[in-house]
Amino acid sequence: MVKRQSRTALSASLALILSTGVAVSQDGPILFTNVDVFDGVNETLMEDVNVVVTDNLITQISSDDIAVAGGQVIDGGGRTLMPGLSDTHAHITWTTLPQSAFLTALPEYNAIHSAVDAENMLMRGFTSVRDMGGASFGLKQAIDQGLVPGPRIYPSGGPLSQTAGHGDFRFPNQTHPRFGGDLPPLYKSGDGYLTDGVPQVLAAARENLRHGASQIKLMAGGGYSSPADPLLGNQFTFDEIKAAVDTAADWGTYVTIHAYHKESINRAIDAGVKDIGHGQLLDKETLQRMADEGVFLSTQPFTVCSEPQLSDFSNAKLAIVCEGTAKVYQWAKEIPELKVTYGTDLFFVPSEVAEEQAKQMERLLDWFEPVEILRMATSNAGELFAMSGDMRNPYLEGTLGLVAEGNYADLLLVEGNPLEDLGAVTDSDNIKIIMKDGVIYKNTLE
Repeated sequence: MVKRQSRTALSASLALILSTGVAVSQDGPILFTNVDVFDGVNETLMEDVNVVVTDNLITQISSDDIAVAGGQVIDGGGRTLMPGLSDTHAHITWTTLPQSAFLTALPEYNAIHSAVDAENMLMRGFTSVRDMGGASFGLKQAIDQGLVPGPRIYPSGGPLSQTAGHGDFRFPNQTHPRFGGDLPPLYKSGDGYLTDGVPQVLAAARENLRHGASQIKLMAGGGYSSPADPLLGNQFTFDEIKAAVDTAADWGTYVTIHAYHKESINRAIDAGVKDIGHGQLLDKETLQRMADEGVFLSTQPFTVCSEPQLSDFSNAKLAIVCEGTAKVYQWAKEIPELKVTYGTDLFFVPSEVAEEQAKQMERLLDWFEPVEILRMATSNAGELFAMSGDMRNPYLEGTLGLVAEGNYADLLLVEGNPLEDLGAVTDSDNIKIIMKDGVIYKNTLE
């Protein structure tokens, strides 16, 4: 785990690089007065309270008057203070990177591009993300050290794929490395691993853990963007999945998978997987099993059924996934004990699509109330992050996704009541203050 800088040192370094000029050195506590609080769980706001942030933690919440010595006082003006948002299916090093650049550009260019995407995510109100594929370890280290602004990152490292699986993006003329071909750049850079058999799965999972992975990701079923595999195909054997699960457990953490349909997902749950990264083609019986066994559903609102950058083969598969989206959300609504988190799975998309990262929450209004959607992006995500355990969770000082004493000061101050109108948080103009780890990155109150 990267050791955190002091807040003063962190803020000072950020002040040099942030174009907004709002992350500044701050000595003493920060007191928010006259705010209503959405704590990340409850369906009603705590009205007219005061919240104290000391260093990087929330240290006091009270309806009584509070005085802080030598600190900063921010009058919330009756606005809503809430947890920062979490995207549990991000690709922070690939978000708006052109796919051609990923394949051909110099690594330095791609690294700078991902740093810009990281800052933009933070400025949309996302204070934490789970990176579900890509070599994000260096970016995470730079953010944690205050070299560049960005959200907290829970990195998976390169996802593990079998040959001809969802993570096998070799061109047709590229021979498998085992059969005389060169190792493609995707695998040289650690952005993915081509693994077949238990020994290779163990080695790749351990390599990710060595670099700091907070969880391990497997491609356990077909995908719509991959060029060769059938959407409903099962990927990895039970023994291969179990090998990854056992290795992750040895490090105190868990395995998450890419999979859409019940056969591949039930095989993974049988092997001990604790998080399903898509699941749009699940049945209600499997969703109930997940709820009973404490398996998370980290799905996305795939409601756009064709994408211009995809081939006809991929778009035909996407249409099937898209059709299943409505069914799985409706069934999830009917199983309230099922833990659902919010994610977007944005990668290689235009910047205008990435800017809709929070706006996509509004797609869920066909099935859920605003409070249910906000839980997915706050407290439920915090519970998922905690499954990384004491050995792999890089942020152990407090809890994420909740406004409560002793938790991390990752906070948004928004105009309006997000429990009544999601636009209070999905419209970035309504986000007046963005705080991460006790540091203010945006403040438009003044």
